[in-house]
Amino acid sequence: MKRVIYSAALALLLAGCFRQSAPSFDKTRYESRDFTAQNLFSKNIEGPSFDKNGQLYVVNFKEDGTIGRISADGQGEVFLTLPGKSIANAIQFNSKGEMLLADFIGHNVLKVNMDTQEVGVLAHDDRFNQPNDICITKKDVVYASDPNWKNQTGQLWRIDPDGKANLLLTDLGTTNGIELSPDEKTLYVNESVQRKIWAYDIDKRGDLKNKRLFTEFPDFGMDGMKCDKKGNLYCARYGKGTVAVLSPKGELLREVMLKGKDVSNLVFGGKDGKTVFVTLQDRKGMEHFRVETAGRK
Repeated sequence: MKRVIYSAALALLLAGCFRQSAPSFDKTRYESRDFTAQNLFSKNIEGPSFDKNGQLYVVNFKEDGTIGRISADGQGEVFLTLPGKSIANAIQFNSKGEMLLADFIGHNVLKVNMDTQEVGVLAHDDRFNQPNDICITKKDVVYASDPNWKNQTGQLWRIDPDGKANLLLTDLGTTNGIELSPDEKTLYVNESVQRKIWAYDIDKRGDLKNKRLFTEFPDFGMDGMKCDKKGNLYCARYGKGTVAVLSPKGELLREVMLKGKDVSNLVFGGKDGKTVFVTLQDRKGMEHFRVETAGRK
């Protein structure tokens, strides 16, 4: 019990540091700086996400199969080691404050009680290739990308709050980054190998309709994506070392240059939600930069 109380207190302290830290580099918006040291994570660093208290978590801290808890000054510690051979690739939090993880080795979406650190299975389906990235609605509906890298194909899933997995679409390209629009009426999904981003309308049942090409790139790959409150989509350009910022119409507004090349994912955070934290697999660390508009959540 003392360990749980101590852990909770420490998490609140670290989160408070994030919220109290005044942006020190507003004058250099869209200029990336180091946030953590290099080689702090494994080569599979991914899935940065903030909990309701503003505490940052990132997968694969020091080694695969861990969840790292990162302080406002870029220091880290192991928060959790996953059971068995599970390795997470993405983190989201539901309305109850539970951590949800895309476990691509175990073919699961896991659920973590943040007080007890108990790990359970929210969803498992033998048809999963490897849940890769996830996004979540305000009603706790999860959408998951599910690529088959060998065949360069992919699927899309909807996972209901009760854990029921619904296979929405098959015969896609290598589905990877996935994100909701601020009004949760549009789902964006990219295909890394095909270098395309698709947009879908979400109907009242949570099914996907009206597939349309949002944008495409002539080179390099794509990975994680996040929207700001205006609906601009920030897309990790894996191998190019940039974050592409796209308008709701799919127009390229800018590309933010990073120090690393293999950018795997990103998240909005900080006191005002206007700092973008980026994970880089070649550097095994994180960078961050300031933006004009806060993230959608």
